[in-house]
Amino acid sequence: MARFKAKQPSSGAAEKKKPRMSNAERSAYFSRREAAKVLRSVLQGDAHRRAVASIKSLVYSPSIKNKKATFALVCQTLKHLPIIKDVLEGANILNSRWKRQVELVYIITYDILFGQEISFVGEAEKFLLQRKVSLQSALARLLVRKKMKRIEDLLDHYQTPDVSKPRYVRVNTLKLDVDSALIELRKQYMVEKDDLVPDLLKLPPKCDLHDHPLVMNGSVFMQGKASSMVAAALDPEPGWEVLDACAAPGNKTVHLAALMRGKGKVIACELNKERIKRLADTVRLSGACNIEVFHSDFLSLDPKDPPYSKVRAILLDPSCSGSGTVAERLDHLLPSHAAGQSANVDETERLTKLAAFQKKALTHALCC
Repeated sequence: MARFKAKQPSSGAAEKKKPRMSNAERSAYFSRREAAKVLRSVLQGDAHRRAVASIKSLVYSPSIKNKKATFALVCQTLKHLPIIKDVLEGANILNSRWKRQVELVYIITYDILFGQEISFVGEAEKFLLQRKVSLQSALARLLVRKKMKRIEDLLDHYQTPDVSKPRYVRVNTLKLDVDSALIELRKQYMVEKDDLVPDLLKLPPKCDLHDHPLVMNGSVFMQGKASSMVAAALDPEPGWEVLDACAAPGNKTVHLAALMRGKGKVIACELNKERIKRLADTVRLSGACNIEVFHSDFLSLDPKDPPYSKVRAILLDPSCSGSGTVAERLDHLLPSHAAGQSANVDETERLTKLAAFQKKALTHALCC
């Protein structure tokens, strides 16, 4: 028979339990770490000049809980990143441990120097807060070295100006008609119909819609005009079978389903196992019942195979340079777009590879 011995209290003073976080502290703690995760993905993609999801797409992923705070932290940290890097270098406080979590360090340094100095309860927060004077001194020296008096002048020195464009949302007509969406959104915003895409609505720049009920329940999707024009140009008829060749994250996929009024079939192909999760989440949010998701490589598909033999049309939107959506993707905030930064030597190689893949994908689509 097993015997259990009760644990005896230690002879020394009982170790004090760590105080529980307040709701504000917990929110700030996790928002910073979610922001650091997004920031790492964005910076790694930018450094290697490879196609990655936009900042908005990463933040609006279902895995991000506090989207508003995370989005603000990522954008503001990127906006101040050249200054933050110079300050950290000048303060000389980063050891090897924190260099491995440098994105979190960037986020917290932004909050200490430029943000709201609240709820610094994590270990990384305490490490940097203890060195606040060093950070502030390094910032002061940077201003002197650059012969500037204000942070705003430093930002102008480092950055490429923002280009504001309208904010677009596409009405998911599987759940809501366009006129009803207009009525609901006009309670808070100035909204008008787009002149080209019937289910697309135009709002003023910088409208924050990420936590709007219509977005949260999938009645409208935050989708740019260029993205929304693709399925509209294909204009599939209800009852067709359509193949979306490079489907993730799925906005165009569910747009196809809506244009087909939920009838027929949309076959969504995606090779990347991480992106296919995002695709599945988008399909679920849309409420579309006529979409089949395939974890497969479009280039290896045989059009004679039964799943694809009745396909009437193919939507092919392969990875591209993203140069036409720099403002919409917020790419102007990235280091590679900062003032004075020239194109990386690897950029030519990346574009060459993208062009080769696009040609291969188009050739395969035309043979189907």
